[in-house]
Amino acid sequence: MNQDQLKQAVAAAAIDYIKPHLNNDTVLGIGTGSTANYFIDALAELKNHFDGAVASSDASAERLKKHGIPVYDLNSIAGFEFYIDGADESNHQLELIKGGGAALTREKIVAANAKTFICIADESKWVDVLGSFPLPIEVIPMARSYVARELVKLGGDPVYREGCVTDNGNIILDVFNLRIMEPRKLENQINQITGVVTNGLFAQRPADVLLLGTSEGVKTIKNDA
Repeated sequence: MNQDQLKQAVAAAAIDYIKPHLNNDTVLGIGTGSTANYFIDALAELKNHFDGAVASSDASAERLKKHGIPVYDLNSIAGFEFYIDGADESNHQLELIKGGGAALTREKIVAANAKTFICIADESKWVDVLGSFPLPIEVIPMARSYVARELVKLGGDPVYREGCVTDNGNIILDVFNLRIMEPRKLENQINQITGVVTNGLFAQRPADVLLLGTSEGVKTIKNDA
């Protein structure tokens, strides 16, 4: 199976995982990116079996609406059972790097409101140590240079993502050459830098379930922490 086929397989597995729990009052949190897009497309067949969704990006909201799935403002929702999203990397504790699609801040907000965070990813994203994928940081534009200097002090090599403006109107710094041995600690350290909106480490709120697409099929890995 190629990577796209693995993404389709984990999207289908996520549908199977949530389907028994859907009812007319169910609102789902939906992530952003290529794997999430496969999930949205598969979800369209079930649109009459749940109420609607909260999207973590404008792009995902538009894709949901095109399928006829209602999209709600998170402020009108008290919380929900499932958030389904991809990842750029996952370690064995289901701590993640996310933000390759520049939606990390809204993804964190939506994930924080969910009881169960289901991560869907292909086996190329499964790592022993986070950091091979550059860590995205959402930054207030005027703080770009200051934040970059502070990130260098933490051992990273920040690179400005040219031409990228987040849905929140901010910019992205991608931090290369990090070997992240203590994800929760680093997540907190980076978030304390003035001018940082948030960073792409999902360690304080890791995934609860990882549906991992492999050549042997989809593996279900649960976070027992």
